[in-house]
Amino acid sequence: MSTLAYDGTAMLGRHLRRIRHNPGLLILTQSMPITMLLFFGYVFGSALATPGQEYRAFLLPGLLVATAANGIMTGMFQAAQDSHRGVMDRFRTLPVSRAAVPLGQALADLVVTAVGTVPLMLVGLAVGWRIEGSALRAVAGVGLLLLFRFATTWIGIVLGLASQSEEAAGQLGGATFILPLLSNAYIPTDNLPGWLRTVAEWNPISAVTTALRDLFGNAPVPDEGAWPVTHPVAGALTWCAVILAVFVPLAVRRYATGER
Repeated sequence: MSTLAYDGTAMLGRHLRRIRHNPGLLILTQSMPITMLLFFGYVFGSALATPGQEYRAFLLPGLLVATAANGIMTGMFQAAQDSHRGVMDRFRTLPVSRAAVPLGQALADLVVTAVGTVPLMLVGLAVGWRIEGSALRAVAGVGLLLLFRFATTWIGIVLGLASQSEEAAGQLGGATFILPLLSNAYIPTDNLPGWLRTVAEWNPISAVTTALRDLFGNAPVPDEGAWPVTHPVAGALTWCAVILAVFVPLAVRRYATGER
């Protein structure tokens, strides 16, 4: 087994044990999307043009992607915690692959996200959401969702390593809640003002959300709009590739040098 694979597996195990010893945070992060599905679906759905069960079917893919985007927050907080408590400094003194430490964190987050997606989808089925497309397209949708989560986690790792304190990372991470609001995760973007619609449609969350709705068969691809939402699968894959190409090298370099 290569050094990166061996060390990455060790770091993965370390982060999974860390998550296991903090069940309260795990329960909170997994229950929040379910709470939002029930609240948005039954309260906001009654006031929108796509009410009731139809809106809940529209909403679930958006909530799945919004939850995936929270990889920024969790990645940032965990990296900042390790960095400012001296854990990263300790790892740098060991003969460990420099890429393995952030990779282990990203993979552990991916495992937890994959497990946590199941109850949210089950609750979605209970409130009226259905997979209308083929099983193969649905599996592709879940794969795309996890790829997006993996990519956003690397953004969080970079920001966490660059943060000046754990408190600063926590405050900045909390501000990421606005990203899904500037997208089509919760509402259609058709009636937004021109400039705001452009911002929302170029938001990576919009591309991934539209791709999931298409792959799950929950909503057609828009005929008009920015390129990422009229070609959502290609747009989502492009965004994921760009994010990984930029932030993976940055995370590895910041970890290796200890820059802030």
